[in-house]
Amino acid sequence: MIPGAFDYHSPKTLDEAINLLNDLGEDAKILAGGHSLLPMMKWRLAEPAHLVDISRLSDLDYIKEENGFLCLGAMVTESGLENSELIAEKYPILKDTSEVIADPLVRNLASIGGNIAHGDPANDHPATMLALNAIVVVCGPNGSKREINIDEFFLGPLWTALGENEILTEIKIPMPKQQSGGCYIKLERKVGDYAIAASAVTLDFENGKCSSSGIALTNVGPTPVRAKDAQDVLIGTDVSNEVIEQASNLAAEASQPVGDHRGSEEYKRGVVKTLTGRAILKAKNRAMGGN
Repeated sequence: MIPGAFDYHSPKTLDEAINLLNDLGEDAKILAGGHSLLPMMKWRLAEPAHLVDISRLSDLDYIKEENGFLCLGAMVTESGLENSELIAEKYPILKDTSEVIADPLVRNLASIGGNIAHGDPANDHPATMLALNAIVVVCGPNGSKREINIDEFFLGPLWTALGENEILTEIKIPMPKQQSGGCYIKLERKVGDYAIAASAVTLDFENGKCSSSGIALTNVGPTPVRAKDAQDVLIGTDVSNEVIEQASNLAAEASQPVGDHRGSEEYKRGVVKTLTGRAILKAKNRAMGGN
């Protein structure tokens, strides 16, 4: 289908983009990579009168470590994450995630900020960011800036804590401890599809015991699902096979799948259990120095 008519705006600075949103009101939408918004417009599920394209804001395209955080500008592309040596070396869970999003053509344009700001529980980065305990930085009118804990960011399907005329500008991820590992595993019907289900896991170890963990799930709830009981059961253990089995069962119980053409509720819970177990094991191996 063809989108409805709209006016196109291409600001050169962040302040100009925010002012445009302020002036144009609720009829304006931010366009980043466009791979979430444009399909909705083609199906007339979204009909903004104005598109504010922020893809030229090069100041929002960076990957750096600063003040104890990995800082990702909102306009970092999926291919930028996928090909970053820093990400591959210290944050492989982000590389895992980017590699399974759509196809290379999409990843060349799709932005991490857009993936998160869209608030789609079927998108891949939201669960990864939950597992990583990320912080979302947003900027608004009159120079306002605030930080939102990732657990408070996703409010419902396609609904986030972004306020009126605010733009997501940065994602901050705590730098990993010395013995840390993470993994994202996704099951899809075909390459590039939304997940039937997916699991993101992060683990920190001290003296052979798990000191902290994060487990979050994709596309099995109205928002990305933090499997709190599953992650908590790992803490203080050596993450043995028995503990992994227990955590996997708890993750499946925490999921809230809806039966559809991708599978029944029972099937999806089984997928969550299997993927979570595999992700925990791989995260443990990485934390222990494995590839």
